Amino acid sequence: MAELGSKGVTAGKIASNVQKKLTRAQEKVLQKLGKADETKDEQFEQCVQNFNKQLSEGTRLQKDLRTYLASVKAMHEASKKLTECLQEVYEPDWPGRDDTNKIAENNDLLWTDFHQKLVDQALLTMDTYLGQFPDIKSRIAKRGRKLVDYDSARHHFEALQTAKKKDETKIAKAEEELVKAQKVFEEMNVDLQEELPSLWNSRVGFYVNTFQSIAGLEENFHKEMSKLNQNLHDVLLGLDKQYSGNAFPIKAQPRKKTKLFARLRKKMSSDSTPAKANKSPSPPPDGSPITSPETKTVNHELEPSTLEAPGASIPKSPSQPAEAAHAGAEAAGSEAAAGAEASKTEADSGSSSLPAVVVETFPATVNGTVEGGASSERADMPPGFLFKVQAMHDYTATDSDELQLKAGDVVLVIPFENPEEQDEGWLMGVKESDWIQHKELDQCRGVFPENFTERVQ
Repeated sequence: MAELGSKGVTAGKIASNVQKKLTRAQEKVLQKLGKADETKDEQFEQCVQNFNKQLSEGTRLQKDLRTYLASVKAMHEASKKLTECLQEVYEPDWPGRDDTNKIAENNDLLWTDFHQKLVDQALLTMDTYLGQFPDIKSRIAKRGRKLVDYDSARHHFEALQTAKKKDETKIAKAEEELVKAQKVFEEMNVDLQEELPSLWNSRVGFYVNTFQSIAGLEENFHKEMSKLNQNLHDVLLGLDKQYSGNAFPIKAQPRKKTKLFARLRKKMSSDSTPAKANKSPSPPPDGSPITSPETKTVNHELEPSTLEAPGASIPKSPSQPAEAAHAGAEAAGSEAAAGAEASKTEADSGSSSLPAVVVETFPATVNGTVEGGASSERADMPPGFLFKVQAMHDYTATDSDELQLKAGDVVLVIPFENPEEQDEGWLMGVKESDWIQHKELDQCRGVFPENFTERVQ
């Protein structure tokens, strides 16, 4: 019987709950259609909006804090692996081995302590703070349902009172239900009206405490870690002093292409020097001195229209003496004649002709300005000036077309005449001091490794 009674009570309760849900649904529909008024409380609705915002911000903060902790743990593992690597490569006979082992142990302890304190003083506090929101959220939802029950009971009571045929029994029962619904609603409403504003105001103190804790823990952690890093720096400095002769050198990127100026000089040399005979000439019977092929070929005359003398297009300075200009022209004519005779001799002997000479031309400059160049170029900079770099390390040139650099040297970077000649990681330029002194590119410019410099302008 007790079991049947229990089942009966349960079934009755279920039926009552179903009826309440139907009544609430009907009431909400009537309110949305405007056929029934709804009790409004704008102050409470503002409290609910603040609650939802506070919950959203707290949830995000909790998520980001967990991500931060995961990052700290990952950094701990990475730092541990790095110090383990240092311990493995640190040879037993090196000075400071015991110190490095102690530093590695303290490093691990610092990371572990930092992570644990973040959990205790930030994450657990965060979890406690957010733990109160689910219950309040549930009570807000229940308060909303009780408000609908109250409105429904009020509307039912009003309908019975305005009916043409009044039933006092039903009116009395409806009034009793209305009073009961109002009491339940008001009790929940009063509690939330007090609790929600208090919860909203508490967010300021919580955020202050949370971020102060994180900042304080980080400050102490980095102070202690800084000391360890300084100790490690000192240990490695001692190691460096003992083995200073084996310091790791900074190297330039290998040049894979043909050296620019070396190739040009080789071609210029083949152009100005006659071809040599396959065999050395025998001394004459009378003992007279051997005349060099260069001396013999210079005396041959060459029509001026046959070959233009190198350098003939370079303009003369107005202050240059006429004698110097005349001498330069004669020398240029002699070189041209020598080259022409060498070609003729090579053809007479049946040998293959000389390869075509590619002469790289540079814009002629007068007093630091480019002849016929763009007017926008700076007069105090070399033609095509791009930017300045400063040498951070010494660089010893390994080829005649490279610049020799000392730390602190400023280099004016200019473009390659032929972009295909540029190797990856190398730049063309002239040292600023050389350019200011000579204003010449032919003898001063060269290539240099970019990784030995940094851009300053």
